[in-house]
Amino acid sequence: MRSLSLGRAALLLALTGHVTDAAPSRARQHRYAVNQQRAGAVKEAFQVSWDGYYKYAFPHDSLRPVTNGYADDRNAWGASAVDAFSTALVMENWDVVNQILEYIPQINFDSTTDEVSLFETTIRYLGGLVSAYDLITGPLDGHTSYSDNVDAILTQAKRLADNLKVAFDTPSGVPDNSLYFNPPRKGGSSTNGIATIGTLVLEWTRLSDLTNDPEYAELAQKGESYLLSPSPALGEPFPGLLGTNVRLSDGQFVDGSGGWGGGTDSFYEYLIKMYLYDPERFATYRDRWIAAADSSIKYLVSHPTTRPDLTFLAMWSNTTLRFVSQHLACFDGGNFILGGLTLDEPAYTQFGLALVDGCHETYTSTATGIGPEVFSWQDANHPLNASNNRPPPADQAAFYNASGFWINNGGYVLRPEVIESYYYAYRATGDAKYQDWAWEAFQAINKTCRVGSGYSSINDVNKPDGGGFTDFQESFWFAEVLKYSYLIHAEDAPWQVKADHTNEFVFNTEAHPVRIAGGRETYRRKRSA
Repeated sequence: MRSLSLGRAALLLALTGHVTDAAPSRARQHRYAVNQQRAGAVKEAFQVSWDGYYKYAFPHDSLRPVTNGYADDRNAWGASAVDAFSTALVMENWDVVNQILEYIPQINFDSTTDEVSLFETTIRYLGGLVSAYDLITGPLDGHTSYSDNVDAILTQAKRLADNLKVAFDTPSGVPDNSLYFNPPRKGGSSTNGIATIGTLVLEWTRLSDLTNDPEYAELAQKGESYLLSPSPALGEPFPGLLGTNVRLSDGQFVDGSGGWGGGTDSFYEYLIKMYLYDPERFATYRDRWIAAADSSIKYLVSHPTTRPDLTFLAMWSNTTLRFVSQHLACFDGGNFILGGLTLDEPAYTQFGLALVDGCHETYTSTATGIGPEVFSWQDANHPLNASNNRPPPADQAAFYNASGFWINNGGYVLRPEVIESYYYAYRATGDAKYQDWAWEAFQAINKTCRVGSGYSSINDVNKPDGGGFTDFQESFWFAEVLKYSYLIHAEDAPWQVKADHTNEFVFNTEAHPVRIAGGRETYRRKRSA
C-alpha cells in the first residue's frame, strides 16, 4: 500500500489548515452511539412514505403525495418498491420486505413503452435487486416469509441485465445509455458520459460474481477501460480528472469539461469503491482514484472570498476553473473519507471532513435548513475581475457575505448527498456532531417536505415554507435519504461502513449495500448446505 508523501501532506495542510494526523488510522477503533429515538423517527418517516406509495401508487414507480397520484418515471417496473427494498431490509421492517419480496417475481422486465436509461436502471433496479439478494442470503438469511421468492431476486436481476446487454453492442464497447425494449435495442446515441459509463461496473461485476457468468462484468469493464486510459489529451485536463463525453464509435473523449457533480460524479465514486469491492482485481481503479484525488487537492480546492474557512471543489472547463457546485457534488466529502479509510491515508479522510464542513454550511445557511440544488461563490485566490470569478448578483450579496455561497437553483429534490457524507464522517471519526448534523438535516426535511401521503420535492430552500411542492416523491428518497439518516443512528451491523478494514459491504451510488467480493459466497454455501 502506498504511503502519503511528505509533499502532499504539506500541501493538504496548507490548503485546509488541518493537521493531517487528526483523522482516524487503520488501527483506531470507535464506539458508535446508538440513538433509538432518532432511528425510530426515521423508520416512522419510511413507513409513512411507504404507506402512501403502497396505497396510492404501487406498483407504479413514484408517488405524487399532494394529489395522491402516481408517476411511471422509471419504466413502470415499480422503482420505489425496488429502491425501498434494501432500506426495509436494513431497518428489518419485515412487513414491507415481504410486500416487496412478493412483488419482485411479478415484474416484467421484458416490456416497457418508455425509453430506458442504462444508468438509472442499473443503479436503481439492478443494484436494488443484487443488494437485496446479498442481504437476504447473507446476514439476514431466514427472516423473510416468502423464502421461495428469494432465488427470484437473482433471476430477475439476470433477466433485466440480459435485456440491457444490447447497450454495449457498439463499435467500441462504450454503451449507449438510451435503450428501448420490445425488443431490446439501442437508442442511437453518438456519445455517452463518464458517469453513465463508469457507474455500472459494481452492479454488473457483482452480478457476474453471483451467477458465475463473466459476461456481465466484462461488458461493463470494457466500457470503463476507456475512462481508465483516457484519450486524447483533451479528455484529461488534469491528471486523473476527465472530461464528460466519450464517443461510442471509438471511445475517444470529445470534451475536457467536468467536475465532481452531475454527469461525472459517480465515475470517481466507483473507482475507490471497486477497489474496496476487490483489491486484487481492481488495483488500477485505486490508482486512478488516487490520481483524481491528488489533482482535486492540487488544482480544484477553492475558498470563498467571504468565508475562506470553507472548502469547496471547483468544476472545470479544460483547465479553466468554474466556481460552482451542486448538492449532487456533496457526496465528495464522503468519498474522500472512504478513500482515506480504505487506503490508510489520513490526509484524504481529513480533506473529506473539510469538504463535509463546507456542504454543512449550505444547509445551515438557508431559511429551511436544507441545501440548494446549485450554488456558486467567488474564489479568494483568483483575480476578482476575472471572467470566471464574478461576484454574486446584487440581490444575493448580503447572503453571500454571511454564507460564503449564493444560490443558483434553490430547488431540493429529496437528495441524499449531504447526509451521506455526514454518515461517512461519523463512521470514520465516531464524532457525535455528525449524528447531530444528520438529525438536524432530517428534521428540516421532515418539516418542509412532508405533505399529504408522503414527502415531496420543494421549489426553494431559501423560503421558509420551501416555496411550494412539486408533488413528487423520488424513489431514491427510500433508497438513500432514509437509509443514511437511519444508519448513522442505528446499531452496528455487517452492512455498516467500517473504519478498521472489516467492511463486508460497499454501497452503490443509490446506497444499495453490495457484499464485497472477499466473502461473496460464504452465505450462499451455508444456505445451500
